[in-house]
Amino acid sequence: MGTSSVSFALVFWFFVAQISCSLAEPIIHSESSFPSNFVFGTSSSSYQFEGAFQSEGKGLSNWDVFTREAGHIVDGSNGDIAVDQYHRYQEDIDLMTNLGVDSYRFSISWSRILPKGKLGDVNNAGIRHYNRLIDALIQKGIQPFVALSHYDIPQELEDRYGGWLSPKIQEDFSYYADICFRYFGDRVKHWVTFNEPNIVAIRGYRSGIYPPLRCSGSFGSCEAGDSETEPFVAAHNMILSHANATSIYKTKYQGTQGGSIGIIMYTAWFEPFSNSSEDKSAAERAQSFLTNWFLDPIIFGKYPAEMRQILGSGLPTFSKDDLRMMKNGVDFIGINHYTSFYAKDCIFSACEQGPGVTKTEGRYLRTPSKDGVLIGEPTAIDWLFVYPQGMEEIVTYIKERYNNTPMFITENGIADLDNNPNSSTIVASSLNDFKRVEYMKGYLTSLAEAIRKGADVRGYFAWSLLDNFEWISGYTQRFGLFYVDYPTLRRIPKLSASWYKRFNSKQGPEPKNSS
Repeated sequence: MGTSSVSFALVFWFFVAQISCSLAEPIIHSESSFPSNFVFGTSSSSYQFEGAFQSEGKGLSNWDVFTREAGHIVDGSNGDIAVDQYHRYQEDIDLMTNLGVDSYRFSISWSRILPKGKLGDVNNAGIRHYNRLIDALIQKGIQPFVALSHYDIPQELEDRYGGWLSPKIQEDFSYYADICFRYFGDRVKHWVTFNEPNIVAIRGYRSGIYPPLRCSGSFGSCEAGDSETEPFVAAHNMILSHANATSIYKTKYQGTQGGSIGIIMYTAWFEPFSNSSEDKSAAERAQSFLTNWFLDPIIFGKYPAEMRQILGSGLPTFSKDDLRMMKNGVDFIGINHYTSFYAKDCIFSACEQGPGVTKTEGRYLRTPSKDGVLIGEPTAIDWLFVYPQGMEEIVTYIKERYNNTPMFITENGIADLDNNPNSSTIVASSLNDFKRVEYMKGYLTSLAEAIRKGADVRGYFAWSLLDNFEWISGYTQRFGLFYVDYPTLRRIPKLSASWYKRFNSKQGPEPKNSS
């Protein structure tokens, strides 16, 4: 398709989206649906969006190295360019302004700030870049919501001492966090230590499909690793790194900067496979081995009882000094939520092979179907099923377990497949994304119900602003509200972008803010 044809397609489909959007009116608008100061935003991460992978002093990250090794990414791609937000951030901020969002959730590239970890110099070009980005957001009335780590770490730390398997990384992370608080904290009012550390532990050290590619036995075919022990070692070091960084922020910066700090967890809702007490316990174990694994130590100072009962001495222990530091906890919990599953007991019942069944996973079978019926409508992604009520359930669960600690929905969305992302042919269905609109409507309706019942949820961030590099799926999955034509990097609004804009314009009569 030639350039003129592409331009015509953009205009045509934008016109179609505007008309279609009028047929897809939000169904949950009222002054009481969400609080007047509720934050609506979009999400991204540094490796998936920035590109410029070795520009202006940036060092190599673990994902820079990982994506260069053949066979890891389904389409053989990498994030060297990604969607080039490093250079196009002003264009993307204009898109956010047009959407009417309050906040932008992004992550800082650790290797762009400290290419060699704490042993090297601070990269001033990286500092200048994030200062420009933060200032440009604030100038448009969009509050930055910033994660210190979203999967990527400097490769230098992996090479020097094994990354998250070594307690040495706690000092490196604390040093990095302190620098970020110092340079950016006067304007950043919401900090996140880690995005989905549970996924880093599981996919990096159990299944070995993410860097550093460590696994053993039936979990995967890796050159090194121990799937039975290393996930818990890596998780322990991330928990203590969070505690260190949080302590630094609260003692040195929070009083003058006035911000807050939290952590973001990947979550799924688990329905018991049956009404039996065994399956109900299995659903609770599923939550403990996925999400409570991190939140219980951070908030209560100990690993979940379900994990301690099954793993015993296989879990690391916290020293008295650790526990004193961990008393800082979190100011808020970020919830990344997409889908739900059934959980079937595997302690008192025999289970076939499948996710969750081993001792170190919690001895439950995670399954999307019961009696041949899926828990929700399947999507283009094999793990994602549409189950809107799961949003209310997981929010209510976290509310009740963690004393209604303030929450943000920091990711929520669905993807379309694109098996030819390097083509300039724009598929009509990619822009006219009715299923994404219906998904967002359903999950937001469920979220509004949880808030109506008392859950202290303070914001919702759609994943994601743009189609982007989706980790081991490369560019074959499109989660964006804006279609990215990868050969040209043009951003094209989908129906969901038009819907989200209309949604944001109807959220009550008072101006919103991100406090």
